[in-house]
Amino acid sequence: MARRPRDSARDLMRDAVLDVAAEEVVAHGWDGLQVRAVATRAGVSRQTVYNAFGDKHGLAEALILRLLDRFLEGIDAVIGRETTLRAQWEATVRYTLETAATEALLRAVLTGTSSDEFLPLLTSDGGPVITRARDHVAATLGGHHPDLDPRVLSATAETVTRLTVSHIVLPLHPPARVAAHVADLATAIVAVPR
Repeated sequence: MARRPRDSARDLMRDAVLDVAAEEVVAHGWDGLQVRAVATRAGVSRQTVYNAFGDKHGLAEALILRLLDRFLEGIDAVIGRETTLRAQWEATVRYTLETAATEALLRAVLTGTSSDEFLPLLTSDGGPVITRARDHVAATLGGHHPDLDPRVLSATAETVTRLTVSHIVLPLHPPARVAAHVADLATAIVAVPR
């Protein structure tokens, strides 16, 4: 079904606002983000920004979910390059941790003054992030391994997602080491007879 022009225009506007907001957060932190400045740079009114995102918290949530979608696209690519379930788990975690370490917006979220607004979106209020990542990874891996129990795969994907987010927020070990360890755990869980 073709998208209506109004939907496409709204999506383009939302993307433009999110692009500008991400640049502003990276440059000035969340506290330095001014909705008026974002609207001006994106070529829309301040009210349009509020209508699209509700409030500043809604804008933060949209930034995090869009960033998540970009991570999920990369995860799909690395899963597709591997053939075994263990290698796919490992590639998923390693890609996520390595990409997170270099992602400017995520670094600003975790280390800057913006962390008070954003960090809960990954931790205590991270339900939408965890759920979206879990469902996406489980569906992608399920497509490659249709013989796996979808319930077990979903539960394992949630566990892997939570562990990976934990390692993003507080990295203690190199990504390759964490990825191998999480892949071993995930593969063992899925392989347990039910």
